[in-house]
Amino acid sequence: MNDVLKAIERRSSTRGYKAERPTKEELDSLILAGLQAPTAANRQEVHISVLDGSDPILAEIEAERTKGMVPPHNFYYEAPVVMVLSGDSSFRWSAVDAGIAVENICLAAEGLGLGSLIIGCIRDALSGEKKEYFAKALKFPEGYEYQVAVAVGYKAVTKEPHTYDREKNVSWV
Repeated sequence: MNDVLKAIERRSSTRGYKAERPTKEELDSLILAGLQAPTAANRQEVHISVLDGSDPILAEIEAERTKGMVPPHNFYYEAPVVMVLSGDSSFRWSAVDAGIAVENICLAAEGLGLGSLIIGCIRDALSGEKKEYFAKALKFPEGYEYQVAVAVGYKAVTKEPHTYDREKNVSWV
């Protein structure tokens, strides 16, 4: 089986990370994997904001996300790196393009021995009343908005990949 298929088979969401930060070379590989993702009409409009897991803006996003809630973990499970992907708000395919890019990042992370967690739960926080504040803090290009995020780092916990029901989830037409 080729390496890509093995990475797809092995990959699962990581919800616990070691404090050790991935190397610059590993992060550059993940960024490149995201940037190499195909985009509709080759617009290449996906932007990646890379944050250290200790960046104070992540705590602000968490506070906005959890107003009135007390979650057991923050949204990125103390990962040493969080990447926030934004896209051109006027382009109807930005969400799809960002989704493709984030999957490339996750599969590249798995191939490098890193864990990853795709994050959607901060959408309301980044799209709400503080939208412009967060867009500026995360250095989104003008006219861009949050699409998806991903936490990455060395795995402190492991989880089996999810199971599926091929008969239920696949129709041959």
